[in-house]
This record gives sequence, C-alpha cells and structure tokens, in this order.
Amino acid sequence: MHTYTLFELNEHIRRIIALNFQESVWIVAELSQVGESRGHRYLDLVQKGESGDVLAQAQAAIWAAEFRQINARFPLGLASLLREGLELRIQVRPEFHERYGFKLHITDIDPAHTFGQMDLLRRQTIQNLRDQGLFDLNRSRVLPLVLQRIAVISSENAAGLQDFRVHLDNNSFGYAYECQYFTAAVQGKNAETEILEAMEKISRKAKNFDCVVIVRGGGAKLDLMAFDGLALCQKAAQMPLPLVVGIGHDVDESVLDLVAHTSLKTPTAVADFLVNHNLTFEGRILESASDLENTAQNILKIKHLELDRAETTARFAAREQTQDAVRYLGFWEEKLPAFAFQLLRDQHRELGKIEAICQNLHPDNVLRRGFSITTQNGKIITSSAALQTGDQIETRLWEGTVKSEIQQIL
Repeated sequence: MHTYTLFELNEHIRRIIALNFQESVWIVAELSQVGESRGHRYLDLVQKGESGDVLAQAQAAIWAAEFRQINARFPLGLASLLREGLELRIQVRPEFHERYGFKLHITDIDPAHTFGQMDLLRRQTIQNLRDQGLFDLNRSRVLPLVLQRIAVISSENAAGLQDFRVHLDNNSFGYAYECQYFTAAVQGKNAETEILEAMEKISRKAKNFDCVVIVRGGGAKLDLMAFDGLALCQKAAQMPLPLVVGIGHDVDESVLDLVAHTSLKTPTAVADFLVNHNLTFEGRILESASDLENTAQNILKIKHLELDRAETTARFAAREQTQDAVRYLGFWEEKLPAFAFQLLRDQHRELGKIEAICQNLHPDNVLRRGFSITTQNGKIITSSAALQTGDQIETRLWEGTVKSEIQQIL
C-alpha cells in the first residue's frame, strides 16, 4: 500500500477542491466571530440546527483588497453587516492550502438577505408581543404631571448622552431634574443583555422614578438589532414606569420604539420632551392661577355691587323708618294727653270701687251688720276646737264687749 506524505495529501485535496469549485458559490451561514488583521477580515461561520446545536462550521476570510471593493458598494459600510449573530448570504470560493488548510474566500455579500432576515424576525417579535397582550401595555402607563426623577439607560460613550445631559441641564426654563444613570451597551452583542439588567435594577426601585429614558447616538440600521429582541421588548413593555426612547435614527423604527410609551428620534428630542412636558404643566398652573384671579375679581365686583345696593337700600330703609318713627311719635304726642286723662279717670274709678270694698270689709262695718269677734288672750278664735271648758273668752260686738266663761263646748 502506497504511503503519502502530509503535503502530498493536502496537495491532492487542494486539487480536488480547485477542480470542483472553479467558480464561486453562494451560501447562507451565521457569523459567530469576526477578527481583523492588517486590513483583512477573518470570519468564523456556523450553521445551527433547530435546537441550537452547531451542524457545520468553517473559517472564512475577506482579503483587504476585496474588502475595500465590497465596502465601496455599501452606503453604510460593510462593517455594519459583519456582526456576530447575523445570518449572511455570501459568495465564497472554497480554497485549500497545503500549509494553512481549508478556508472560504469571500468575494461578495448580499445585504438584502440579512435585512430580509432582520425584517422577518422583527415582524415575528411584533406579533408575539401582540399575542401576549404586551404591545400597547407601556403606552397605557400614565405620565406623572411633572417629570423630575429620571432613570437613564445609556452607554457612557454614547454619542447622544452628552447632548441629552447638556440640553436637559441647561434648559431655558430653569427646571431641575434628578437623573440617575444606568450604564449599558446600546449597540453590539452585549446591548440586549446589559439593557435588560438595567431595566431590572430600575424595576426593583420604580417608586424612586417618574419615568425611564433610553438614549444613544445615531448609527447604522443594523445598530437597531439590539432593540428588536423579543426579551428586551417584553421587559420594556412590562416596565412599571413609562418608557421614553431616543435611540438616534431618522427613518427606521425598532420594535422598542413601537412598544415604548413615547418614541423620539434623538436624545436631544427626548430632553425637549421632558422639558416641554413640565412646561405644559406650568402653563396649566399659570392658566389656572389666571382663571382663579379673574374669578376672584369677578366675585369681588359682584360683591361690591351687592354692597352698594345693600348700602342704598339700608340708607332708604333707615330714612323711611326714621320718618315712620317721627310720625308715630307725633301721633302719640297728640294722643297721649287724652289717653293719660282717660287712664287716670279709669284708675280713679277703680280706686273708688276698691275703697268701697275696703270700707265694707272694715271690722267696724262687719260688727255693725251683726257679726262679732271672739278672742282669747288677744288671739282671735276661729274654731271651738281651740277652746276648753273654763276658758275665759272676750266677745267684741258693735257696741261693747262681753266677757264669758266656757261652760260647755258643743
């Protein structure tokens, strides 16, 4: 049996591959890792099964010269497509080198496939949120009348965070805001995980905040992938606080934009929203104060008119009452002498009657009519029970007095 050297075997494999793949072919694979060296891009490609297990994997490369050519055809740059976790449709030429082994030489990339996959996943995420009743949940949260305590999720290096801070802190109305910052990546493979962790921290102390804000600077369409994730959007929808997002895009909307309470284009627009919300409240307060002042002035005017009418009425009433009193006094001044004379005459007659009665009741007159008065030791006797046999009594008659001794009491 013939024995080959390793070089001979590898050379044979190279020739077989070269003969069978004389032209480039299109394949679909997921990008698991990206590296760069001296302008070259080195990619690890995988294909996963339904359970997530890796069914196939290969190494690929885009040489610097071809990278520049492909990159020139992409308005947003080829780097935006070379992200871990994306599924790519790529044109490759299989190559085998005796020393360096098998590698796929990438000659072209189809961005439409990647964006189509992203759009499909995005639609699936939206439908899942609708089916779970979460799509409109955060929009049903009621914004407080005043927004002051803000939980801000962003990256320390986010282009728009500084704009947000400056715009909010230097607002022309002098409104003060208490912002607590929760650091998280806002693009890249760690964005979804870190934003979820920040949301969880905020949820645990939701009573300390009025709303949640997520801001970042502008970027490519693929930078929005982190904000289309189902887990992130589920958590955002269920946040106990209204969520306001400004993730720096002009045309495309992420799923997070759709489930958030309020979606704005830029971090500066978010700061304007917070300021204008409080300005609206202040305007209502000033309007209410103006209405209250006008109402108070109207009430005072009405009460002044009522007081003027009451004063006029009282003046005329007092004058009329004074005139009535004068007439009344004049009447009595005229009638009082006659009334006094009549009263004195009537009283004189009454006195005469009383005097006659008193005369009739005088003891002398009573004795003259045949009555007598019996006394014992100067005390008038009105009952026989007060006497005993042998008592000395004195009886006064109209003419004279009789002294007697009690012989018998009947």
